[in-house]
Amino acid sequence: MIKFSKPFWVANFVELLERLAFYAVFIVITLYLSNVWGFTDVQAGIISGIYSALLYLLPTFTGAIADKMGFRNSIILAFALLTIGYGGLGLIPTILQSAGLVNYSMTTTYYTGLIGSIYQWSIIPILVFIVIGGAFIKAVISGTVARETTTETRARGYAIFYMMVNIGAFLGKTVVDPLRKSMGDEGLVYLNFFSATMTFLALIAVFFFYRSAHTEGQGKRMQELLLSLGKVLTNGRLMILLLIISGFWMIQSQMYSTMPKYVIRLVGDGATPGWYANVNPLVVFICVNFITSLMKKRSAITSMMIGMFIIPISALVMSFGNHIGEAYILNLHPVAFMMIIGIAMQALAECFISPRYLEYFSLQAPKGEEGLYLGFSHLHSFFSYLFAFGISGFLLEKYCPDPRLFTDSEGLLDQAAYTAATAHAHYIWYVFVGIGAVSAIALLIYSNVVKYLDRKRELGS
Repeated sequence: MIKFSKPFWVANFVELLERLAFYAVFIVITLYLSNVWGFTDVQAGIISGIYSALLYLLPTFTGAIADKMGFRNSIILAFALLTIGYGGLGLIPTILQSAGLVNYSMTTTYYTGLIGSIYQWSIIPILVFIVIGGAFIKAVISGTVARETTTETRARGYAIFYMMVNIGAFLGKTVVDPLRKSMGDEGLVYLNFFSATMTFLALIAVFFFYRSAHTEGQGKRMQELLLSLGKVLTNGRLMILLLIISGFWMIQSQMYSTMPKYVIRLVGDGATPGWYANVNPLVVFICVNFITSLMKKRSAITSMMIGMFIIPISALVMSFGNHIGEAYILNLHPVAFMMIIGIAMQALAECFISPRYLEYFSLQAPKGEEGLYLGFSHLHSFFSYLFAFGISGFLLEKYCPDPRLFTDSEGLLDQAAYTAATAHAHYIWYVFVGIGAVSAIALLIYSNVVKYLDRKRELGS
C-alpha cells in the first residue's frame, strides 16, 4: 500500500479548499463585476480577462520566488493574500452600500454614486491580492506533490492531486446558485465571504500542520526563467501551436465569461449556471480515461484534431436554444438545455485535446529541453483568457445586453423592448463557431506543414 507524507495530505487538502474558493467566485466573476460593481459588460470582460490571464502567466515566476522563500512560508503568504482578497470582494461592497453609494436588493441594484467614481475602481487592488496569492498556490502546491513523492509514487500522487482539484471545482460551483437565488445580487457579495472562509481554514491548516523535510531549493533563478520564456516566444513552431490551441480555450472559457450572464438574461433568475458548468468536469471525469485509451494507437495530433473539430459544433449547439422557443425540454428551458449539451460536447473535446497536448508540445521542443519548455506549455491559457473575456463583453453588450438598461425608474422591465434587444442573442455563439472552425483548420494545416518540414529535414540530413 502506497503511503504519503503528512505535508502531502495537507497540501492536497488545502488545494481542495483553494479550488472550492476560486470556482465559487470565478463562475460568476463577470456577473459579480456588473451586478455588484456596476461595470458594463465590456469593462467586466476586460477586467476579468486580465485577472484570469495573469493567474496562468505568473505561477512560473512565483515558483522561483517560492524556492527562495521556502514552500511553507510561500503557502502561508498565498493563503493570507487570498483571504484578504476574497474578504475584500465581500467587505468593500458592503462598505460602499453603508456609505450610500449603492443599494443591493433581491431583484436589482440601485447605484447612487458608485458608477463613474474613483470608488468603483477600488476593486482592482483587491484582485491583485487574489492574483498574487493564486499564482503562488498554483506553483507551490504542485511543487509540494513533486517533492513529497518518489518516482514510484508520483503518478499516484498527482492522480490524488487532480482528484482534489476537480472535487473542489465541482463543489465550489454548487455554492453559487442557492446564494444568488435566495439573496439576489447581495448573494454575489456574500459568496466572497464563503471563499474567504475556505482560504482562512487553509491558512490555519498550513500554519499548524504543514512541516516538510524537503526544504531545499529546486527552482531556477528569475533570470533563467526569463531566458527560457524568451526561447519559447522565439520558437515559431511552438508559438503557432500555442495560438491554435488558444482557439479551443477561448471557446471553453465562455463557460465563465459568457454563459452565466447569457442564461440568466434569457432564462431568468431560475437559471442555475453553476450547475450547468459542472457538466464539464462530470463528463471529463467519466470519459477521459476511455477516450485516452481509445486514441492511444493514434497520434497526438490526430486526437487533438478530433477535439478541435468538435469544439465549433459545440458552440453551434449552444446557439440553438434561442431558436426553439419556450417549449421546455426535460423540465429545462431550451436555452439551458442546449447550453448543457454544448458544455458536454466541449468536455468531450477536452478529453481528446488536453491529455495529448502536453505530449505533442514536448515533442516540438528541442531535444533535452522538454522540461524547460513544458513549464510554459500553459501560455495558451494566458492568451485565450486575455482575449476571450474581452470579446465576450463586447458580444454580450451588443446581442444580449443587461436587462437593467431596459428598466424604468421603479425597476420594472420593459419586456417587449428587451425581447427585441435579445432576439439575436445566439449570434454570440456564431462568433465562437467561427473561431473554433478557423482553429481546427489551422491545426490541420499546421500538422501537414510540420510533417513536411520534418521529412524535408530528415532527407537533408
